[in-house]
Parts: sequence; structure tokens; C-alpha cells
Amino acid sequence: MTEHFDVLIVGAGLSGIGAAYHLQTLCPGKTYAILEGRGAIGGTWDLFRYPGIRSDSDMYTLGYSFRPWREAKAIADGPSILSYVRDTAADHGIDHHIRFGHHVDSAAWSSADALWTVTATRDGVPVELTCNFLFMCSGYYDYAAGHTPDFAGSADFAGQIVHPQHWPADLDYAGKRVVVIGSGATAVTLVPAMARTAAHVTMLQRSPSYVVARPAVDGIADRLRRNLPAKLAYALVRWKNVLLGMMFFNQSRKNPAKVKGLILDGVRAQLGPDYDVAKHFTPAYNPWDQRLCLVPDADLFDAIKGGSASVVTDHIDHFTRDGIVLKSGAELPADVIVTATGLNLSLLGKMAVSVDGAPVDFAKSFNYKGMMYSDVPNLASAFGYTNASWTLKADLTSEYVCRLLKHMDRTGTRIATPRRDAGASGETPFLDFSSGYVTRSMDKFPKQGTAVPWKVHQNYVRDLLALRYGKVADGTMEFNAPAKLREAA
Repeated sequence: MTEHFDVLIVGAGLSGIGAAYHLQTLCPGKTYAILEGRGAIGGTWDLFRYPGIRSDSDMYTLGYSFRPWREAKAIADGPSILSYVRDTAADHGIDHHIRFGHHVDSAAWSSADALWTVTATRDGVPVELTCNFLFMCSGYYDYAAGHTPDFAGSADFAGQIVHPQHWPADLDYAGKRVVVIGSGATAVTLVPAMARTAAHVTMLQRSPSYVVARPAVDGIADRLRRNLPAKLAYALVRWKNVLLGMMFFNQSRKNPAKVKGLILDGVRAQLGPDYDVAKHFTPAYNPWDQRLCLVPDADLFDAIKGGSASVVTDHIDHFTRDGIVLKSGAELPADVIVTATGLNLSLLGKMAVSVDGAPVDFAKSFNYKGMMYSDVPNLASAFGYTNASWTLKADLTSEYVCRLLKHMDRTGTRIATPRRDAGASGETPFLDFSSGYVTRSMDKFPKQGTAVPWKVHQNYVRDLLALRYGKVADGTMEFNAPAKLREAA
């Protein structure tokens, strides 16, 4: 028998657990289930197990709007974040709604029935479920494998080559020479963590990223928590951090040279006047053209100053049995090589989608309000900010989905479809970001327009006003009931 739910949520990570909370709080009469392909709650924070894994956003904004972050560190480690997500699910009974081991393969929409038929695989057997609304909280990258370039001679290397996305639990790097290839958030996290026990860790980068040191503990938050109720203190710190982040991002856009100078001055203050900051920490692009790398308590800089880690800026020529030969001719000896070379992006968990029998090519669609897709009914996806915490947008998306569902209940409609005018012009990539993991995949993602509601704003305040208080029936969202229900009426 095919099970039916009002809403199916796909993914039991940070977004999916948050979506379930909002749904059962704001729409308590709706039935729902969460389909999770893996065997545990947590998504990213359960999958990634590499040394030092942590957030690159503060937990006052990465945490849920409805659940205060109570631990001391604002820049939290992965296990603490995982506990936070799992505790949220358990405390609100959300864990009882999760179907583990259900890998979603396809979703087929029927306008005649106003239903999605979702096909998942469980233990190698296809399982069908139906729902009125499909909420995708499956993240934005491929869980199966990270991005690893084809390095010449990699088969000759006698040591271990590891990608952070699939970290071996038994990897012993104590006393060994480690080369971490990459310069992004994962690399700057791994280097100081591994340097504590490795003989030496080298961060090998083709080009630098902007790296900013920040205290792991938020002193203002601690003072507020001591003197105010937890929820009030959390809300105040959340808004403080949101506004400071927006101000810094806006200044980066308006005065990139000034912001660049401030960031590099901070690096020089950490590493001293004799360190070659121009070569190793000065990117060719402006701040926030790619995401900034955050290092709590300057741990990366401390490892470099202490001699347990170093940075090499060069290109790889080939691997050898004992390490890596660079284009410059220099050689880096290594016992372990970590390819912190990025992610493979994946839209909607690579789920095949069809509407009334016609396959949907999302690369030809337009994104509506950062969460829905032109001409695709009753489907939303959680996709966070590139310049702020993921959860800020995921929370707003969940609230909006609940508003949309309640509007359809009030009006007796069953179908909500974003419609873009046939004559509308202007399009830009879904993400305005120059990072390699983004540019490699943007041809598979939907477009965005040049004006609302098709423009994706990386701005929490604008989205808050639009998604929490703006009109649901905005003239772009088309509402209908199935033909057989209209005839019956």
C-alpha cells in the first residue's frame, strides 16, 4: 500500500529537522514524514568526520531561530553541532517521523490528482509514497563523492590519499608528513588540527583565499546570557551577528580595496612583518567574490608561527612515490596527502523530477524567491546564503512554506505554481560566486532573474520582509485546484 502524507521532507540534516519543527508548529494538522537516505540524523554534520571539523559561521546564526545555542563556543566543532541537531529532533518528537535508509530517486507530479509520487530505494527495494507538497532539504552537494582532480602520477604515491568527505576512521597521521591540497574552509580547518600530532603539515594551494581570525567565544553573548533570559539573549546576539555580517558584506561590495586592506592587515598582525602575506594570503579577487575562511582563535596562524605547519603557493606537476613535485621544480615529501579540493554540487539530491509526465530540466527553470522553481508545482527546497549562515535562509524558507500551505487551505486550492511571464527578460546564474565548486556546476542549476521574485537576494533582512510578511498571492504564484475537484464544486 502506498503511504500518503500532506508533506514529505527529504533530508534529516540541519535544514530537514528545522523544516519539520516549523511544519508541526505552524501547521499542526498536517501529516508529514522525513525521508533520509543515510542511517542517521545530521546530514553534513554526520557525514564529515575529518579532524577539527567545525562551522565557519557562528552558532547564533547557524543555530535555529527557535532553539538557543547554549554552549560556550560560538564557532562550534562538528560533534557539538551534530548533538544540537539530534537533540532538537528528539526534544520535539521529530525523530519519530524519520524514515532512515530511504534514498529518494524520483518524484512525479500529477496535476489531475494534485499529488507527488515519490519513489525511494530502501534496502535495494523501490518504495512509493505520495504527498501533496514536497520539501527538499537534501543540501547542495553530492554525498557520494567530493571533487578530486586527476593528479598525474597519483597511482605511484606510496602513502595514503584521502578526501575529507570520506575520512577513514583508522587513519593514523601522528608523526607523519602531511600535505593538504587546497586553500578553502576545509583546508584551513584541517591544517591546524592535524598539525597538533603530525610531524609537519603543508597547506599546498594554487592561489590564496581570504582568511580572517575570530575569537571562538563571543564575549558579548556570554555577558548577555548571564544577565538575560536565554531566548532573549540568543535573539539579541543573533541580530547583532546578522547585522554585523551584512555590514561587512556590503562594505566588501562598496569598498573592496579598503576591506581587502583590513583583512590583510589582520593577517600581517598575526604572522609578522617578515612573512610573505602577498604571496600566500592575498587573493586575486575581491573579498566575498568567494566565501571568506574563518579561523577561530587564529589557530591556523598559530600553527604556522609555531613551525608545525606551513603554506606553499604553487601548482602541482605530478605525484611521486614519496610526495609531490611542483611546477617550480620543488618537491614536497609526504606520507599522507589530503585532497581538500572541494565538493561536487548536486541539485535536489540528483532526484529525477517530472511534471505530468514531462521531465523537468532545472537548468532551464528560474528560481522563485530562492526556494521554488518556475512551472514546478508544490515543491520547495531549502538553500542557504553564500554570504551568511545557511540556517538563516532555511528558517525563513520553512516559515514561507507553512504560509503557502495555510493559504491553500484557506482558499480551497491544492496547487501552487510559480509562473514566469513568457516575455520576461534578463537572467543571471543562480549563484554569483567565483569559487571553483560553484563555477563547475552552475550549468546544471536554475537561473535567476534580474528582479523580484525571481532575483535571489543574499540579504536576510530583505528576505525576512518578503518571506515572513510579504504577500503569498503575489500575482506570480498561480493557485489552482485539480479539475475533478473544480467540477465537483
